[in-house]
Amino acid sequence: MWNVMTLDGYFEGSRNWDLSFHEIIWGEEVSQIGLKQLRSADFLVFGRVAFEGMAAHWKKEKGETAVLMNELPKIVFSRTLEKADWRNSTLIKENPSAKIRELKQQGDGDMFVFGSAILSETLMKDDLFDEYRLVVAPVILGEGRPLFSKGIINKKLTLISAQTLSTGGVILIYGK
Repeated sequence: MWNVMTLDGYFEGSRNWDLSFHEIIWGEEVSQIGLKQLRSADFLVFGRVAFEGMAAHWKKEKGETAVLMNELPKIVFSRTLEKADWRNSTLIKENPSAKIRELKQQGDGDMFVFGSAILSETLMKDDLFDEYRLVVAPVILGEGRPLFSKGIINKKLTLISAQTLSTGGVILIYGK
């Protein structure tokens, strides 16, 4: 999982794709970390809302990050989409946990889930994240969509690394 979240635990504002707090932490450090992650990825994984938002953004962008985002294989899980029209995207309509288990066995690179609240919740409940990579933005949003909803299993994680950003944010990486 790779997500930006607020200090009070929200990864999205009160509306879908309300990510205004991302600007607070964005800078060269996060850009370079993002590039490194993309270079290590076999797949990018999305739920419908994140897929549509990311596709709309990255299809028109330029630069190395845009090239990687557009060229990497992408999996989108959605029961409502009719087609996945972002380059190198595969639409899967059911059983995301089974598909992720299968993909984990096939590749030796990373898979990154961005945003994707409902999908992330399913994958957390089925214990399929090997790492939680979180960028904590130094802001209290007060409302929005929490990254970790009620009903997520109690799980002790191990801190792999913590990096303070010049923007005041912190990148925390936790593993199983």
